[in-house]
Amino acid sequence: MFYFDSSFIILIPALIIAAVAQYKVSSTFDKYSRFGNRNGYTGSQVARMLLDNNGLYDVPVEVIPGKLTDHYDPTRRVMRLSEEVFYGNSVASIGVAAHETGHAFQHKERYAPLVIRNSIVPVVNFSSNISWLLFFAGFVLGIKPLINFGILLFSAVVIFQLITLPVEFDASSRALRILERRGILYSEELRGAKAVLSAAAMTYVAAAITAISNLIRLILISRRED
Repeated sequence: MFYFDSSFIILIPALIIAAVAQYKVSSTFDKYSRFGNRNGYTGSQVARMLLDNNGLYDVPVEVIPGKLTDHYDPTRRVMRLSEEVFYGNSVASIGVAAHETGHAFQHKERYAPLVIRNSIVPVVNFSSNISWLLFFAGFVLGIKPLINFGILLFSAVVIFQLITLPVEFDASSRALRILERRGILYSEELRGAKAVLSAAAMTYVAAAITAISNLIRLILISRRED
């Protein structure tokens, strides 16, 4: 059957990388969640401080449930921090909060990769939901144009994942620079924050590798119809 054909082997390295990356980010966050910052700041305090210092007084900082659910919403201009980050004063919490403020700064400055990523979100949401359906339908019915259209739509997902990489790396770089420059974290604390953000970055790398592997797999399967 299609689901168990030999092309699946292409995904194995990507799935392993994704699993390792997810374990790494969770374990690293847990490790540095045990170390409080010497200044005693909470994640929400750091986020509010950095936003205000950059003139983003109108960007609220909200608490949301879940672990590592932190994100900046550019459509509503809201920063949402998980409970552990919002209330926590650990090195990990400060690093994550500063990272999300990095996205707010990118939005304010109209950082090109972020602008591009935001502009294609509707297309990607549509593509990710329907690309596989169209591909499977084309494969089963033997309709080559439908197969190709499914691959084309899935390509938008790959582009989105690739554009996400500089967005996330830049937000982390901004976070570490400002935490050091403003003396929010000390040198040994900065190393912990960097470890957390580096581990988180690997999850985005893994997502990009997985998307690319899936695209290659679709292309290889489509050639069976030639």
